[in-house]
Amino acid sequence: MIDLTKPVNLSSRAFVDNKYQWYERIREERPVLPVKVSVMNAFAVSRFEDCASILKDPRIVRNRATAIGGNRFPFPMPKSVKPLVESMIVEDDPNHRRLRELVRRGFRPQAISEIEQRIDSYSNDLLDELSKTREFDLQSQYALPIPMRMIADMLGISRAAMPTLQQSMSVLTKGFSGWRLLRTMFVDLPSAAGFVRDLVREKRRNPGDDILTGLIQAEDEGDRLSEDELVAMVFLLIVAGFETTVHLITNGVQILLQHRDQLERLRAEPDLIDSAVEEILRHRGPIQSTKPGWASEDITLHGVTIAKGKPIMPLFGAANHDPRVFDNPGVFDITRTPNRHLGFGHGVHFCLGAHLARAEARLALRNLIKRLPDLTLAVPEDELRLQALPGWHRYEELPVATRQLRAKAA
Repeated sequence: MIDLTKPVNLSSRAFVDNKYQWYERIREERPVLPVKVSVMNAFAVSRFEDCASILKDPRIVRNRATAIGGNRFPFPMPKSVKPLVESMIVEDDPNHRRLRELVRRGFRPQAISEIEQRIDSYSNDLLDELSKTREFDLQSQYALPIPMRMIADMLGISRAAMPTLQQSMSVLTKGFSGWRLLRTMFVDLPSAAGFVRDLVREKRRNPGDDILTGLIQAEDEGDRLSEDELVAMVFLLIVAGFETTVHLITNGVQILLQHRDQLERLRAEPDLIDSAVEEILRHRGPIQSTKPGWASEDITLHGVTIAKGKPIMPLFGAANHDPRVFDNPGVFDITRTPNRHLGFGHGVHFCLGAHLARAEARLALRNLIKRLPDLTLAVPEDELRLQALPGWHRYEELPVATRQLRAKAA
């Protein structure tokens, strides 16, 4: 039962499993809605134009201290992990502009010129092995290794250090809900921070032709990233460049297998792959909301006053299904145009890694469709389980099989 008379817990199983039904009611009945996000109470907006507007509204800031003074975090934060979460996505201009420009300079052409070739190669290497397997978990065995290898290459991380990198990646998202939050804050994150700090220091001693070296050497009018800023930037790259892409690929496969007509259309017209990726981002994007902003003054929207200092966040998943902007928003259509979704945010905080995520999803899906034409779910669709994480649409796993191999086994 959908109850909008009290704050909605975005981590609850009732919401996670039925979010698109909730979004429809929220958009029409309570477009500014009190919500609970982990241990924080906030306001959420759900209509497309409202979401786009608040992402550009100068009255809504990313740094809490700018809005109300005092601590920039709404709860005590161990000193050792503060650099991890003080990245440019929670900064405002002029510091946000400064950090973004330095990061842009770090993405040197020579460091990223071969990225698409590497993605293609990694994808096909994985498919060489998976094509011999009757059933496998697409998420852990295909969607995850591609961005993990890409991030390792971008940061100049050795193969031997990849298991530690993968553990750090897991900590960044799986540990921010429920009671696990305490262990994450006081045990897991300090350990992950130490790994990243050691990586930055080693790269200073032994620079390479990678993006981390580029970030270390990036300079603008004598200004460079500090070590704490570099640590924060590495963690941001991991979250934005890894977790998002894993679940974009996974969600893409799931939704294409659910809509066989669209899958067959894409197989017949492979040039539609770019449009298909955009529709996946709109229809079942992994990122359902962004980090909260903070009202720097009282703001009234749709008759609701959000008091100064209160957090506010846009629900991208609801906005991307807003019938005021999208015709038949519940329909998955890989030829949809125009498709100005909010899958990568909007305004000055638009995702810097959007190009890379799109390339990884495009090549991973294209090769999978070509190499495994008989792919199907290995379990009934109603057995797929979503992770109960606020702000995400992501599965625990995605078991798949090939009809051909399954028939041989039978």
